[in-house]
Amino acid sequence: MISRRTVLGLLASAFVPGTLRAGDLEPEFLQPLLIAKALPPLAERLPKSPRVLNLAAMGRQPGQYGGTLRTIIGSQKDIRLMTIYGYARLVGYDEKLNLQPDILESFDVADDRVFTFKIREGHKWSDGSLLTPEDFRYCWEDVWLNEELSQGGLAPALLADGKPPSFEIVDPLTVRYSWDAPNPDFLPKLAAASPLSLVLPAAYLKQFHKKYQDPFRLAGLMEENRAKKWTLLHIRMSRQYRPENPELPTLDPWQNRTKPPAEQFIFERNPFFHRIDENGRQLPYVDRFVMNVSSSAIISAKTGAGESDLQCMGIDFSDYSFLKDAEKRYPVKMHLWKRTQGSRLALLPNLNCADQVWRGLLRDVRVRRALSLAVDRREINLAVFYGLAQESADTVLPESSLYRPEFAKAWVAHDPDRANALLDEVGLQRRDDDGLRILPDGRPAQVIVETAGESTLETDALELITDHWRQIGIALFIRTSQRDIFRSRALGGQIMMSMWSGIDNGVPTADMNPYQLAPTIDDQLQWPLWGAHYLSHGTLGEAPDLPPVVELMALLKRWNASTNAAERAEIWNSMLSIYTDQVFSIGTVNGTYQPVLASSRLRNLPDKALYGYDPTSYFGVYMPDTFWLGES
Repeated sequence: MISRRTVLGLLASAFVPGTLRAGDLEPEFLQPLLIAKALPPLAERLPKSPRVLNLAAMGRQPGQYGGTLRTIIGSQKDIRLMTIYGYARLVGYDEKLNLQPDILESFDVADDRVFTFKIREGHKWSDGSLLTPEDFRYCWEDVWLNEELSQGGLAPALLADGKPPSFEIVDPLTVRYSWDAPNPDFLPKLAAASPLSLVLPAAYLKQFHKKYQDPFRLAGLMEENRAKKWTLLHIRMSRQYRPENPELPTLDPWQNRTKPPAEQFIFERNPFFHRIDENGRQLPYVDRFVMNVSSSAIISAKTGAGESDLQCMGIDFSDYSFLKDAEKRYPVKMHLWKRTQGSRLALLPNLNCADQVWRGLLRDVRVRRALSLAVDRREINLAVFYGLAQESADTVLPESSLYRPEFAKAWVAHDPDRANALLDEVGLQRRDDDGLRILPDGRPAQVIVETAGESTLETDALELITDHWRQIGIALFIRTSQRDIFRSRALGGQIMMSMWSGIDNGVPTADMNPYQLAPTIDDQLQWPLWGAHYLSHGTLGEAPDLPPVVELMALLKRWNASTNAAERAEIWNSMLSIYTDQVFSIGTVNGTYQPVLASSRLRNLPDKALYGYDPTSYFGVYMPDTFWLGES
């Protein structure tokens, strides 16, 4: 049998100059632990078949170990960015958004119904314990199927035709999930920025589970951690997406070493991470990520003052000139990545708003089209984005195979005359002395557009749109509030219209779920009550009753049952056609740029790339574990 040490030796001899020795493969950072024999050597830390990344073939440079990257976050909750950036997934996307095994050694899919996963032999959690099928079983049977722990029920991606899968352990390295109906959304959800959880470190977490822990000891752990219920204790200790528990074993490239509350969080390299480069060096190259908590309002200023080595959150295109100037004072470099949203700024008429008069008007497609035609997108592009953006409806980008020019052009031509004619047709002909149209109940037509107030881009664009809509007899007022309050007001129907970004994934493939084009989540600002109804399986919110929305829901249901790629593409096409023609979101511009500031020492960070939450996970698909620090 070939040992892991032999595998590493072969890898090293195959790819590296003869001067590279086995000892060179060990990070200096780990030497104290290795000398103290508190950590096994690399060959025993890696899986038998680690994931080998040939960086040279990817157009990147194989790197060297060491160093710290500093970044700034707006709150403690934002340590979840490390889960997104680290992007270790059972199955993940590559840069071209193709799915491939990552933590898994392989996966097999039969008819989109049966998913068989093979674990890498010898793969270990960050505490050195083995990753086994028991970790999958524990997550499924003891967490997802435990009604006390999963009071909201199973995640939608775990249901096919409303039914859960059967789970089985095939052999000591293989698990299987089987549904009676197709579940094409299963793998994309595993690859998402916020991934579906299928595996937990059972050996560690069983101490917090009442099925396995002695009641007296469990009560002690609850008291020690100030948890009123054992379920709250388990949830807190097992949270992977927001890794607040430094003791929780992880499969990510870096693990949190700081217990909150704190103003600074330190993430250190996971000595058992499963990826290596072509030279046999274990990834990540960078030893530490330091996340400094700051007020969101001053992240840009701190970044421009040289306090960050890698920054994308908290800075925006409006900061470009200031941050570009920082290159003269600090060893940093500015990159511009293309944002993947369907619209950088979109007006979202709330079809569920509590004001019954406006609810009726906003549900009339002629009103939505009129509001869209009245917007002068060319002016917004020139004034706010220096003419670098694309004037477009809220739809997918040309980088997606699903892109159609007619979707991008739907109801976006600046045509105030046609907009006025549409509003007259609706019955809003009467105007007051200020030229504002009179609503059916006698009020002047005044629209309050609310924002979370997180970017000056929003207010800059809205001030322009205020003038545009005045030409069609509509007054626009801006109201900003804190994000949590903003979302709470939206769900309560108190928001008439909001400004947010458009569809989040503007670069989808046909195999990605088109859920964002239909009411499926309660934070979709154009139809939050309909989204809550879908999310809660009908127990909350309201069922959609607008025919085009009902049709979108039917198409989504078809996509969820489809096993044919061509059919899924056709469904996407139909949904995009309805979404843009019905103007459920009033897009402005897309293809805008996101500043990414990085240390000039940082290697392998792409100069140009796509930037978004899902599917690219910000830096995630570009693998920050392959970034390394060279000479300035």
